[in-house]
Amino acid sequence: MFVKDVMVQNQVGLHARPATFFIQKANEFKSSIWIEKEERRVNAKSLLGILSLGIVGGTAIRVIADGADEEAAVNGLVDLVESGFNESVK
Repeated sequence: MFVKDVMVQNQVGLHARPATFFIQKANEFKSSIWIEKEERRVNAKSLLGILSLGIVGGTAIRVIADGADEEAAVNGLVDLVESGFNESVK
């Protein structure tokens, strides 16, 4: 299991468009991947799960992966979040 914390950079957080990018990236990996916000954990490959967390800009989340490519999965998703999903960071 590999875990990393990251701060959501883009202003609007993980709304539908960035969440879709996140899920597409997560699906590139074989590992089981979760996002955790406070005490809630959801499948990182589930749009409804991610949207249910209500992640807004400036929110700290934890990315967790377990499997053959867990480290690459977590690092790839953290990089995507840190990039701000190519949206303007204000």
